[in-house]
Amino acid sequence: MKTTKSKNILFMIHLPPPMQNSSIMGELVKESQIINNSFHSRYINLLLSRTVNETGKASIAKFVRFIIIWFDLLGKLIYSKPNLCYYTLSVSGIAFYKDCAMVVLLRIFQIKTLYHLHYKGIRNNQKRKINGFLYRYIFKNSSVILPTEQLYLDVEKYILPWNVYYCPNGIKDYQMETKLMSIPESKILKILFLSNLLTTKGVFDLIEACSILKEKGCDFKCDFIGGEGDITEKQFNTHVKQKGLTENVKYRGKRFGKLKELAYEQADVFVLPTYHPNECSPLVILEAMRHSLPVISTFEGGIPEMVKDGINGFLIPQRNVIALAERLEFLVRYPQLRKQMGRDGRMKYENNFTLGIFEHKLLSILQDAIK
Repeated sequence: MKTTKSKNILFMIHLPPPMQNSSIMGELVKESQIINNSFHSRYINLLLSRTVNETGKASIAKFVRFIIIWFDLLGKLIYSKPNLCYYTLSVSGIAFYKDCAMVVLLRIFQIKTLYHLHYKGIRNNQKRKINGFLYRYIFKNSSVILPTEQLYLDVEKYILPWNVYYCPNGIKDYQMETKLMSIPESKILKILFLSNLLTTKGVFDLIEACSILKEKGCDFKCDFIGGEGDITEKQFNTHVKQKGLTENVKYRGKRFGKLKELAYEQADVFVLPTYHPNECSPLVILEAMRHSLPVISTFEGGIPEMVKDGINGFLIPQRNVIALAERLEFLVRYPQLRKQMGRDGRMKYENNFTLGIFEHKLLSILQDAIK
């Protein structure tokens, strides 16, 4: 492949903390030897929030961080003008208006910009006239990377089809260091939910489905892992107690590294009954597939590209607790099919969603965009 090492790319990305889809993918891009060996790369961290609770909220600390980032960008544009800016754009909320201020600088210096969208929400937010005007300004004469073709509808008003690249997310493989870390096989179904405690991620829906499972006499354990969001640990535990599920359902807090991987390894099924409005292609689903887990999720964003209903998991209508409980009961009663679905998910991950596939695809896009 033709080298473009002489080309200068400014990567304006999100980096952890907190751990979110965009920040995880941003870290993978920054650490990529394939990409950094191909270009002169410089990086700016766009993320103003340091915790999940800060997300979407204004504060003096975030304003100070914004000013620092704005002047950092100005300095980089003055002293070393890039050939291309790769920008992980926020599409809604305060973060979107922050990005608009950054894009104004890029336009003043006439920098070619390639946006990588990790969330959706443009169609819903464009109803406000000011947002519609800003979307037209931002996307004019620019290109966009989407993780799946299913998300083109979100940007079709502002981006022509031939200005869109598609690059599915990819994650590192992970092998447990020793099989002794895995717990012995049990007849009790072990359900895993791993995301921040947000109502729109389907937290209460899964708790309600667990209540139905218990009424039907199913043996199960359900672990919730993630940071507190609009649902606090106290609210979560109160709701679980009201449902009589204190022995079945537990909130385990945040897990990172080996502890997070061990949670996947010890689970039998992964559940994300999301109806989050900005949901795009959740990395937690790819992580579950990497660990050979069947996945139960919803018809939201790019999830149908990852989960094929009846093959490597089930897709259910959003907020349909009955359907969720039925799929979970099915997996309780047919453990061999559950394992086959997990193997199919692992194969789908290896063929489509590894880090190497993502890196080579993104490199090809960057080389094409910088011409």
